[in-house]
Amino acid sequence: MNLADITAVILTKNEEQRLGRTLEALPKGMPVLVLDAESSDATQRIAHDAGATLLIRRWTDFVDARRFALAQVTTPWAFAVDADEAFDERLRAALADASEDLDAYLVRRDTAFAGQPLRMWRGERLLRCFRVAAVRVEAFPTAGGDAALHERYVCDGKVGELAGCLEHDSYADRREYRRKFARYTEIEARGLPPSFARLARESSLIPWRLLKFGLVRGAVLDGPRGWYVMWWSALYPAVVAWRAWRE
Repeated sequence: MNLADITAVILTKNEEQRLGRTLEALPKGMPVLVLDAESSDATQRIAHDAGATLLIRRWTDFVDARRFALAQVTTPWAFAVDADEAFDERLRAALADASEDLDAYLVRRDTAFAGQPLRMWRGERLLRCFRVAAVRVEAFPTAGGDAALHERYVCDGKVGELAGCLEHDSYADRREYRRKFARYTEIEARGLPPSFARLARESSLIPWRLLKFGLVRGAVLDGPRGWYVMWWSALYPAVVAWRAWRE
């Protein structure tokens, strides 16, 4: 695949600590589009200095921002990459060698917590590389409802998979994890009607989720970091339901 035909699309908001790593890890020759939500730090300067096309737009929500950014892409292909993700060497090579006979490609992502990759967040398969005209953006909130969160790209055409992975470094420490947890559960709760029945159901599923994350996905093997993420991930849908019922 001709890398000049694939635009890397990145959304940013005060990402000066991470954006440089993301940009440096992109394959050489890819155009870059950065849609920035009025950052107050050095994010815009970093994007500009790297030669990216920089657009500045007031923040609305995740789905709307993804759709707007995609509409600005002028190449036939796009690769959606977050400001806290980086291509590994195998993914860079796989993208350059990919065939244009398909409409989209899945990419595997490994997520770290406090600098350590976690088993329960390993090998997540995401649709990230695609023909611009062949996909749509949809919300996919974890707890259900209609919140514009945890958006995903959907393709009805032929989909393959690229070798390698995106290295996702989203949570530097527990403080950052708690901040994002609070933000995302609040957004999801606004997309749900208050329901005590939902709260009771989601609360009853906490033990099952702990077993799934801890044993099936291997979180218990990751020590305190894994246990921490396992616990809060199991609670997540119940917290969303509680916040929706309370508010």
